[in-house]
Amino acid sequence: MNILGIDASGIAGSIAYMKDNKLIGEYYICDKLTHSETIMPMMEHMRKLIGLELSDVDAIAVTSGPGSFTGLRIGVTTAKALALALDKPIIGIPTLDVIAHNITHTDSVLCPIMDARRNQVYTAAYKWKDKELERLSEYMNVDIDDYLYQLAGNYEKIIFLGDGVWQYREKIEEQLGNKAEFAASYLNLQRASALVEIASKEYDKGNLVNASEFVPMYLRKPQAEREREEREKK
Repeated sequence: MNILGIDASGIAGSIAYMKDNKLIGEYYICDKLTHSETIMPMMEHMRKLIGLELSDVDAIAVTSGPGSFTGLRIGVTTAKALALALDKPIIGIPTLDVIAHNITHTDSVLCPIMDARRNQVYTAAYKWKDKELERLSEYMNVDIDDYLYQLAGNYEKIIFLGDGVWQYREKIEEQLGNKAEFAASYLNLQRASALVEIASKEYDKGNLVNASEFVPMYLRKPQAEREREEREKK
């Protein structure tokens, strides 16, 4: 089973390829370039370096959201175009699941937070149980202050990760104190290597989607649409 993974849902962009349950290659960039400038060049460069024949791919995995509206569109559009051209299925994995899988087999609760601006974050809570990562909450778009208050009353040790840590670390430390821990920088963001690992298990379960039917998961409306609605209310 061979899976090509694409992530463009956040600040970083990455491509990875898993062949026979072994990670063969990964390309990761978190810098100034946009995903429209990096995703296809990364894929082409990696393909040449590892001798990847796209016809050998069994499925295309992609982060399905939440995340940047523009990034999600780029990632999902690329995945759907490849899947349609190759006549292969898509495996969509929620972005928060991918981030949470960066930390393995800890007793602490895992809390990926993605900056959604205006003091909001995309988030969910997770915990390892019987060698499986169990999601403890719904996928949410919440006010960070309200969320930290909830976490403080429910859990003793929490590992935070995701790009929201860069924005809200000081606030997290202030409100949660010693309850809060933070992932190392190289484990902080979603990566296509984690994506294809999760996708391989979903492939075995038969959780595949036809490319023409696949849609990303949005937890709120695009900013432009929200601003238009606010203007109309006024």
